[in-house]
Amino acid sequence: MMTTTTDKPTGNALSGTPTSTDEWRDRARQMADLLAVDAAQRDKEGKPPHREVKLLKDSGLVTLLGPAAHGGGEETWSTALRVCREVSKADGSLGQLLGYHYLWAWATRFFGTEEQIVQEEARYTRDCLFYGGAINPRDKDITAVDEGAALRLNGGKSFASGSLVSDLTCLTGALDDGRRLFVIVDSKSPGLAYNHDWDNMGQRLTESGSITATDLIVPWSAAIGYVDKKITPMVYNSLSLLTLQLVMTNMYLGIAEGAMASAAEYTRTRTRPWPYGGDDKEAATDEWYILEAYGDFRSQLWAAEALIDRVNEELSDLLHGQREAVTFARRGEVAVRISAAKQLVIRQGLEVCSRIFEVMGARSTAAEHGFDRFWRNLRTHSLHDPVAYKAREVGRYTLLGELPQPSFYT
Repeated sequence: MMTTTTDKPTGNALSGTPTSTDEWRDRARQMADLLAVDAAQRDKEGKPPHREVKLLKDSGLVTLLGPAAHGGGEETWSTALRVCREVSKADGSLGQLLGYHYLWAWATRFFGTEEQIVQEEARYTRDCLFYGGAINPRDKDITAVDEGAALRLNGGKSFASGSLVSDLTCLTGALDDGRRLFVIVDSKSPGLAYNHDWDNMGQRLTESGSITATDLIVPWSAAIGYVDKKITPMVYNSLSLLTLQLVMTNMYLGIAEGAMASAAEYTRTRTRPWPYGGDDKEAATDEWYILEAYGDFRSQLWAAEALIDRVNEELSDLLHGQREAVTFARRGEVAVRISAAKQLVIRQGLEVCSRIFEVMGARSTAAEHGFDRFWRNLRTHSLHDPVAYKAREVGRYTLLGELPQPSFYT
């Protein structure tokens, strides 16, 4: 693997490594509280989140999945997904970056050799390195030319979430014979350029703009899973796409939960009761329509949470099991439930993020509050791939007993 340098995290109120699952979740809530303080203002400014990534590093959350022997938490994926959800309640952008970091930190597990796994996990955990990635499969592949001991990469990717603020970047490319490569490079490598063209309505702090590689030289050892320039595929490889989809699903639930919690605080403290309905109340919290709406919000999100938590555990079991033991059938059973969970939380989450204004009142639309960021974030990222195809997968399973087949989005 290539080496990189980075500033060591400095101590703060969130320093030290948690030692239990409950402590990791508490740490995530503490991180969310920090991010929530200025989340609306940072969304307006749209600046690269260098400071916020530093906070994630200092908190220890970056090395949650890393081996304990090198200072990591050696926690499970079910915990990592819950942490991603918790951070997303305060800031969907940082929740996405942290979830994607966990995904790429597991890249050598998905694709690599045992030796690569040991080396890469020790490196990123020991040095508290943060990952970004540029792998959009709908783009033309970055070309990789074999130059003996090294590879020369040229081309670009339209989305490089987090790479600008990361230490390491995961890239996909292809050799001239069509074989695909997955490489991990230093994010500040000569030949890697960031085009600073992320200007979308939501997830503004993810720095998901395009990236260009121009004569980027990497050693063959950076090609994950290749031994003597050959690779042996396994079913476990395809769990990477399921993990990505479940990171998204937990992030969406977190955003919706954050919207509901923020709205509830506003309703309790600032919303006024309606004086012209013939059923006057002293407080907005006594209004029947407001109570009914919050009851609806809570019920919908609890239902989504129950399904998502179940699937988190199922996928976590696969990810932490023997790689060679994963079958297409077992993978497919988990995949269809991830699709069900994703379509459910998108539908319910968008409704919650939109309807909160009905129970807060007209003054809640003031720009100073930034409550619209929850809807914008969820709406923007939920277009990552058409949710209709997730519904179709669940439908085919229900009607025909067909399991989803592995693809770049399933």
